[in-house]
Amino acid sequence: MRLDQFLTVNFPDKTRSKIQKHISDGEVLVNGTVVKNGYKLHAGDIIDLDFSNHANVEFEPEAIPLNIEYEDDDLLVVNKPAGLVVHPGAGNYSGTLVNGLLYHCKSLSGLGESLRPGIVHRLDKNTSGLMVVAKKDAVHLALQKQFDTREIVRTYQALVWGTPVPESGTIDTLIDRSRRDRKKMTVANNRGKPAITRYRVIRDFTWFSLLELELKTGRTHQIRVHLNYIHHPVFGDPDYNGRASQLNRLPAWLRTRAQHLLKIMTRQTLHAKCLQFIHPTKKKLLKFESALPDDFALLLEKLPKAMMLTGE
Repeated sequence: MRLDQFLTVNFPDKTRSKIQKHISDGEVLVNGTVVKNGYKLHAGDIIDLDFSNHANVEFEPEAIPLNIEYEDDDLLVVNKPAGLVVHPGAGNYSGTLVNGLLYHCKSLSGLGESLRPGIVHRLDKNTSGLMVVAKKDAVHLALQKQFDTREIVRTYQALVWGTPVPESGTIDTLIDRSRRDRKKMTVANNRGKPAITRYRVIRDFTWFSLLELELKTGRTHQIRVHLNYIHHPVFGDPDYNGRASQLNRLPAWLRTRAQHLLKIMTRQTLHAKCLQFIHPTKKKLLKFESALPDDFALLLEKLPKAMMLTGE
């Protein structure tokens, strides 16, 4: 029997998809090793489980300030600041966007996992920008369908190291969880899920460039993984080669200046700038845009001067 089938039978309170997520998140070991969902069990195999990261936990509404771009009885669009975790997780059950949403909305869609009420899609902790949140189950389902059929348009801006060639294109790969570090994702040749990112250079700073990116799929860390894969990681990204490891690609006179810029931007320079979708009940096209956060805008302001040879 497959591992995921075996666990689904023995844990009837969990769906097969949740069991598969436990396995892919490295919370299930067979004979001390992380394996795939389809691993075929053998007599004598020892299975170690740790489902604590997905335990049902009650968490409290909190009066966290929210930057709400739009709201009605069905949904809301929020502009998430960098540094705010979207939903609670193991050991982190307060101070998240969900805690703030529960205080503001009183009720959210229950279709997400127990720790993710209302969350149709997410942004990484240190990525800023627009998110849509569902208040009702039917709305959640309709929005999820738009994501699945790629009707929802999500456009990001990112500052990256170097300038991609060609200056516009599509990155189309498989993305899977890294076997070296289960907290990270990686491009894989023969495993994982399809991931498609379109990019376009909108401003060239010679040694850096500002990109516009459109997600056609929504894999974990997708933009960050894809840009690192084409050797143009997001500036400031601590997890995907976006910091000091890139300094050697610069001329000597620019390295100190780049180090100063990294002090301004202590996170990945990635912002979910535009969000467009059909309102599930009003059947109207809604489009939202958000300004770049202060640290991102300051970095773009300082870059041209940093690139100048004069005044050394």
